[in-house]
Amino acid sequence: MDVLKRLKDRPNGKLIYTTAITATPAGEGKTVTTIGLTQALGYLGKKAITCIREPSLGPTFGIKGGAAGGGYSQVVPMEDINLHFTGDIHAVTTAHNLLAALLDNHIAQGNELNIDPKRIVFRRVMDMNDRQLRNIVVGLGGLGNGVVREAGFDISVASEIMAILCLASDLQDLKERVGRILVAYTYDRKPVYAKDLNAQGAIAVIMKDAIKPNLVQTLEGQPAFVHGGPFANIAHGNNSIVATQLALKLADYVVTEGGFAADLGAEKFFDIVHGYSGLKPDVAVIVASVRALNMHGGVPRDKVAETNLEALKAGLANLDKHVENVKKFGVPIVVAINQFPTDTPEELKLVQEHCEQLGVPSALSQVVAKGGEGGKEFAETVLRVLETEKADFKPLYDWEQPIKDKLETLAREIYGADGVVYTPQAERSIRTLTKLGYGNLPVCVAKTQHSISDDPKLKGVPTGWTLTITDVRPSLGAGFLVCLAGDIMTMPGLPAKPAAENVDIDEDGNITGLF
Repeated sequence: MDVLKRLKDRPNGKLIYTTAITATPAGEGKTVTTIGLTQALGYLGKKAITCIREPSLGPTFGIKGGAAGGGYSQVVPMEDINLHFTGDIHAVTTAHNLLAALLDNHIAQGNELNIDPKRIVFRRVMDMNDRQLRNIVVGLGGLGNGVVREAGFDISVASEIMAILCLASDLQDLKERVGRILVAYTYDRKPVYAKDLNAQGAIAVIMKDAIKPNLVQTLEGQPAFVHGGPFANIAHGNNSIVATQLALKLADYVVTEGGFAADLGAEKFFDIVHGYSGLKPDVAVIVASVRALNMHGGVPRDKVAETNLEALKAGLANLDKHVENVKKFGVPIVVAINQFPTDTPEELKLVQEHCEQLGVPSALSQVVAKGGEGGKEFAETVLRVLETEKADFKPLYDWEQPIKDKLETLAREIYGADGVVYTPQAERSIRTLTKLGYGNLPVCVAKTQHSISDDPKLKGVPTGWTLTITDVRPSLGAGFLVCLAGDIMTMPGLPAKPAAENVDIDEDGNITGLF
């Protein structure tokens, strides 16, 4: 943290923000493209650093596997990064559950604050996909075991402590933000915060090392900060402000990424992270692959490698929507076509010609197969756009707008919905938070990553639908309101065949199956 203070007056480098089309099982390749672009800039003799998030053990052992890149476009040591790494996520988990324990202990020890156990809004977390813990009953077994009440778990990367870690400017800011966490309401419906439980000091102690960015490197030796791990579907989906700010002082070019597609991680960076940091991207990279575009055109997963130009043409509508969305923020765009071995020249030409018609530069990326050298043309395109186009960045909405107005703006402008409907629970939450004076916070929509809509089954660019908000949860320490859309779960479950079944270690300590 002292390095950031020492370099505070040094000019910033250029910020390159990587996002993607809507996620599919066919793969888009956003992380490998982020790392590969950094390597390609290094190949061209540029000083570049990448900033990415730390993988969560939930997806690592669930459906996704590792998240440190792949092929010749990786950050290393891959095994450590994909597992416990430096313990940052464990620190978040422990800090979060300390606050939950202090809350329940306060009630059990006489409840001086008059907390209503039925109005506790702070859940517990763990860094694993475990659907059994979404809704539980705690306090069973007699008076000595606390008050019986309903509770539940979220995954650690959805913790408000994780969001605070990624949005805090330093340890003192982190401590103050923790104090603002809303944990419960009293019997007479007054809010109770973490500072009322005197929790912020102990939590800051637990987080004193976790707030420091973790420095590793790409396969080709460029520095990489791996720090923070919020998901973009259920949280704000970007690495820490501290890591990105530090990288901008140290390098001429910083490549960072947001989780999932431009309607999730990118939108949250532009509308939330920017507001707390002042960070503005100089260019945005939108990653697409022929395989993924085929799926958006209606091709089943087992046939995405087959040439189907009509499906590919139909799937390009999804790319068009994300290009349109990013343009609304005033950021220049480069489309990176992540090339797979099965892609044909006809397919690649079709995507490139389509980008020309959109007036958006594009480039093939072969970083997985060839590392930095395979991204040379791609990096040169990004550098050319940085030299010839100036960003005129602006957020999409004003934080001072009412909560419903902000959600309406996102629904219509970013997701393409006809409007928004609210469940009775969401209506109650919005009324309460507005009355408490928190209606002026940005909104962090938690929705499926598999569709621009709130229905994971709708591919391409869905029309004629309405966004459903089921609840609004306050993350007052982080500084935003989490708006749950559709059937989104903040605690994922494991798939029918978890990736954990393929992970193993031999007698020499060699790990397999993390890709």
